Amino acid sequence: MIWNLLIIAGATALASTLFVSLARTQLLRHDILDRPNNRSSHAHPTPRGGGLGVLAALIPAWVIVQFVMPTTGGMTAAFWLVPLAALVLAAVSLVDDLVTLGPLPRLATQFAAALAGAFVIDGPVFQGLLPGPLDLMAVAIGWVWFVNLFNFLDGIDGISGVEAISIGLGLVIIGALGGVSTMDASHGHALAVAAAASGFLVWNWPPAKIFLGDSGSVPLGYLLGWLLLSLAADGAWQAAIILPLYYLADSTITLFRRIIRGEKFWLAHRDHFYQAAIKRGMSHARVSSIIAVLNLALVALALVSVIGGEGSTWSWAALGSALVIVVLLLWWLAKPRV
Repeated sequence: MIWNLLIIAGATALASTLFVSLARTQLLRHDILDRPNNRSSHAHPTPRGGGLGVLAALIPAWVIVQFVMPTTGGMTAAFWLVPLAALVLAAVSLVDDLVTLGPLPRLATQFAAALAGAFVIDGPVFQGLLPGPLDLMAVAIGWVWFVNLFNFLDGIDGISGVEAISIGLGLVIIGALGGVSTMDASHGHALAVAAAASGFLVWNWPPAKIFLGDSGSVPLGYLLGWLLLSLAADGAWQAAIILPLYYLADSTITLFRRIIRGEKFWLAHRDHFYQAAIKRGMSHARVSSIIAVLNLALVALALVSVIGGEGSTWSWAALGSALVIVVLLLWWLAKPRV
């Protein structure tokens, strides 16, 4: 089974690299470009929509993994619903990339996809702390927030590829070494996500030759959200918070700062911590590399939290340590350079 997964991962990475290249050619031909403006972190028009190539490689791999791994339970509702919902989100986001739908259709589609996904997660995500209907609603709201923050943080070259690879490989490591039963079933999907993201990163590493676009970042955030919520439902909720903690912290703190300042927080901006570092002269490659190194530490801490056991001193210490190092990095990124 391990060799099968490695072959699928390798094929997915190669396919993603190829499909993103083909997408780039077509996007250039049809002049579908992200043009620099006062909210951009790039200086030259760049094709937008590389996520289509990523999904062209990832969704078939997602389906194939379901049949390769013997513990997945065959054609469950989640087997069909999750990748189908991701494709619907990609289609709606692609239309929005081209003609600008506005926030209401986007959010309505995202919430419907999240609520449908919440119904097929194997177990209560909040570990029985909330009644069933409230658990579903809280999961859907949190999932929509994660989808959007993954989209918001896709603002510099390399960052989303790095984050998707880090979360995907982190889930694989937890599934392999942490003994989490749900991840025995889905760490193949996590590996497929990491592989597809690595194929995209070939084209998106600074200086980026193509961007994900909403048609890539939204469904990718949805699939990663599914994997993290499945991990939380299996009891490893500290690990599910630790793995994406940089994205969670940067986006959530930035949102509240903008609300407190009375700004139109729903509009595009350049107020994230990683963008502050870029505005102060740090390169895209350096910022993305620093976040990659941070994510290695977060993966290690997430593994410690799982091995230590739910609610153990080790799991709380791992979560606390993760919060400290993420806050320190945010402070360092925003600190004025002398």
